[in-house]
This record gives sequence, structure tokens and C-alpha cells, in this order.
Amino acid sequence: MKFILSLFLLVTLFTNAQNNYPQDYFGNPLEIPVILAGTFAELRSNHFHSGLDIKTQQRTGLKVLASADGFVSRIKVSHFGYGKALYISHPNGYTTVYAHLQNFAPNIEAYVKKLQYEKESYEIEVFPTPDVLPVTKESLIAYSGNTGGSGGPHLHFEIRDKQERPINPMLFGIDIKDTTNPIVDAIYAYPLDQNSFVNNSNKKQKLRLIPLKNGDYTTESIEAIGTIGFGIETFDRQDLAANSNGVYNIESFVNGNRIFEIDLKSFSFDETQHINQLIDYKHYIEKKERIQKLFKKNNPLTILNSDFNNGFLSVEDSTNSVYKIRIADYKNNESWVTINIKGSKNSIAEPKPIKTTPYLVKTDQTTTLKKESVTVDFYRDTFYEDFYIDFDVKNDTLLLHKDNIPAMKSFNISYDVSNYNNEDINKLYIARLVGYKNNPLYIFTKRNKNSLVASTKTLGKYALATDNSEPTISPINFKNNQWLSNYRFLKVKIDDRDSGISNFRATVNEKWILMEYDYKTKTLTYDFNDGVVTDTKNNLKVIVTDNVGNNSTFEALFYRK
Repeated sequence: MKFILSLFLLVTLFTNAQNNYPQDYFGNPLEIPVILAGTFAELRSNHFHSGLDIKTQQRTGLKVLASADGFVSRIKVSHFGYGKALYISHPNGYTTVYAHLQNFAPNIEAYVKKLQYEKESYEIEVFPTPDVLPVTKESLIAYSGNTGGSGGPHLHFEIRDKQERPINPMLFGIDIKDTTNPIVDAIYAYPLDQNSFVNNSNKKQKLRLIPLKNGDYTTESIEAIGTIGFGIETFDRQDLAANSNGVYNIESFVNGNRIFEIDLKSFSFDETQHINQLIDYKHYIEKKERIQKLFKKNNPLTILNSDFNNGFLSVEDSTNSVYKIRIADYKNNESWVTINIKGSKNSIAEPKPIKTTPYLVKTDQTTTLKKESVTVDFYRDTFYEDFYIDFDVKNDTLLLHKDNIPAMKSFNISYDVSNYNNEDINKLYIARLVGYKNNPLYIFTKRNKNSLVASTKTLGKYALATDNSEPTISPINFKNNQWLSNYRFLKVKIDDRDSGISNFRATVNEKWILMEYDYKTKTLTYDFNDGVVTDTKNNLKVIVTDNVGNNSTFEALFYRK
């Protein structure tokens, strides 16, 4: 068997050597060595990571360079997500993406700000033609930052093909130092139906993991019968960083024959949501640990390759099998896990009971649940599998199962609010109740005559909530009637304790000014270098509106020479 596995590894290495992606075309987008905070396709909340997160030495403002010749084909500035992002199209058909930027290069910054002032909007998305913003390899295009949904200063870097599919940038020769084998945290065995058992149990079993001196692992031997599968918690670590990153490839073998693979070279944005079917979603919600299932069940992910039986094992009585897992990073550092399986009828026990309710949600049909003022509509193919759902309504609080089953599509929750007066309806919204204290979290809510409707992909507890509070606005670095001649920035803090901020508008002497919003610090910032404020005496006016329409106005005078 060792010979077969060694032969397979040689084939794998040969295949990697036949890399068809250009190796010297794209360069390092920073002037410092590439050290990663995040790897391509590693597991994130509700998605696979679509690029490399390159460390910027815990700083912002590092020069970001064009990775190759091309032109800026897209610019997007948003409060969330990628924050400030640049997209560069290249003559070879690929596109590189640079995200969470602090600022753009001067010529790009001027182009963007002109459009922002024309549209009177901080958030914009534009698609320049090839002649507007051409770039050359290693030319300055931006400065690294921490904008949008970034959790700390870094550069998010992607390479996409003509179909906008992200591809692992390391396939193009973007190099990192990595001589460290992947680490395995846990192995689980799954009985996959009512007639299957592992170690006399019909429930998922965590196996005792035994590290070996050579860096590989084994587990306790198991007794099983029926159809079973395995799951793994694993991560990778590079030489120059302590981050727990995603691995590049996972394969499983039975008696020397490969049966399943998770191949993380590329994926489509359309399929990234199916990560919640790849992981043990219930386990993740309960324990915040991501177990990758090494079997394919109702999952359309193209990164999953099944050589036999979708990764399932059919274990028969009086048989002995060896199940192996190979975990590898991009540099082909690898770790192996060996599990010895004895097929035995002695493993049969009482199966766990299937919990039933009056409400069965079937994947191939629409299901509507209704009680009192609440209606829930699940459309065809909302979920991956049929299941019995917990459903109840008590005093406008919707109990809709637990958030332990992943959804493929959004479903609708609607409340009949005809018994409320119009003024009260305008302050109502649908909230998901989260945490131990059931804190209301705003869900985008639309009014349809006498109904409020929200779409979500998350099961759990929901309720009608009321927001009668106005947003708060307070100056950070100035006071009313203050001289600000030597100030570069003007900063204001905005907040809303209930439904959250929807939009804001700031003017000086009734002229719109560009204020950048950082939702992480709840700060609006104006840069006097924009040159809009030219008068000595200035009236600042900031209007902030929350998600149900409450608004607040802040005004202050300041002076500049």
C-alpha cells in the first residue's frame, strides 16, 4: 500500500509541475516580503477566502504596486466588504484585485473623488475604460489600509480568470516561505443513516488522535458497521507567521485507493455559500470549530472530487480496512492520518431517535408556515436536505428552529401589522434575536401595505422590534466655534442603538462634503485637503438616518484661515 501511495504522490507532484499558469507574469504587490495572514480558499463565515491576505507589518499606508501591466477596470468604495478596492485587467486575460486600501495613488484618488463629489456619495462603483487609468508593473496604485470588513491592517490580493473565478495566486509564482507540515486538531467519524454505527453508537464520534514521532497521526481503532464517513479539523502554518491558515488539499484513501478530494485551486463566487454544507454546520454553530466533511452529500461544490461513492465507506461485518487522510499545503508539506476500521455487527446499538414535529420541510417543494400574525415561506431548494422544523409564534416572537441547519437560499418572514397604527408601523422592524439576552439585530425590512417582510438565510428566533430612538452625533476632535486652521481632519462619531445607521449626509455652508465612514469605529472623517472648505467661517451640518427613518441633525461652527 505504501508503494501505491508513493506512486500517487509522484503523480501529484508531476501534475503540480505541469502548472499551466504563467509563473513570472505577476509580481509581489508590496515592497516587503509576502507573509500571509490568510491563505486562498481557507474557511471563513459563509464563504471561502478568495485571495491572499498579505501582512503589512501591522501598519497602514504601505505602497501597493500593480502586479503586472494593465489598466484599472473597476473601482469600488464601500463601507463594508472590501472597503476601498481596485481591479486591474491585464492583457493575458486575468484580473488582479487589491482590497481594504487606505487610499489610492494620487491620479486614481483624484479620479475617484471627482466622481464621489459629482454623485454626492462616499460609496461608488465605476468601470473605467482602458485608456483612463493605465498602469505598468510595479507602478504605485494605492496604499494599504484597513477599510471595509478588514479585521486588521493587511492587503487582500486576488487573481481572477476571465469568468471572474478567483484562483490561488501561488499558482502564478507568488511565493511564501513554508516548510511546516499542516496540523490536525481533530478527527470525527459519522454514522450516516439509522442503520450505521461507530463504536456502538449511531451518533458522531470524536476519535482519540495520536501524534506520531514522524509528524503524522493515527487514531484509536474503531469498530463500525454500515455507511460511515469522516470529518477533519485541520489548519496550516507558514514559517514566518503564527496564523492558523487554510490548507491546500485534502485527500482520503481506503486500502490504498483514493476515494475523495478537497482541491482548493479555484472556485466560483456562485458556489462559495455551499461552504456551510462542506463543514459540519451544527457543530460550528455550537462550538465555533470547523469540521470539513470528507464525503459529499447534496453539495454542488466543484472543489469536491469523488473517486468512489462520494467519500462514503460501506463497512461490512468481519472486514478490516485502513482509512488514510493526506493533508497538504501548497508547498507539498504534508501530514497523514491513519484510521484502522474493523467491521463488526457487535457495533450495532440502538439508533438515535429521529425527532419529528408537525412541520416537514421538503427540499423539492415550497413550504409555507403560518401562525397568528406570522408567515414563513420556504421556496423550493431552500435547504440541502428534508427535515422536521420547530415552528411556533408567541406574542410576535417567532421560534423558527435553531440556527443549526444551513440554507442555500433566502426565505421570507412576514408579519401582519394591520393591528398597529400607521405611525407605530413606521418604527417597527423585523429583528433576529441573538445571544443569551436575545438582543434584537436589524434585518432589512420592507413594508408591503399592512405587512412587514424580511429575507434571511438563518434559522433561529425572530421578533418585531421598535426603534423610537434617534441616532446620536458627537464631535471627536473639535468643539463648536473652534478655529481649525491647523487641522488636517475633521471627525464626528455617529451611532444608533437600535436599528442601526442607514445613511448620512454632511455639508459645510450647504455644500456637500465627502466624509468617509468607518463602521468599526463609528467615525465620519472629512479631509480638509479635499479643498472644498475655503471660507473662514463655516457651518458644518451632519444629518444621520437610521434604518426605520429616525434622523438626527448636528450643527457646529468652525473657522479656518
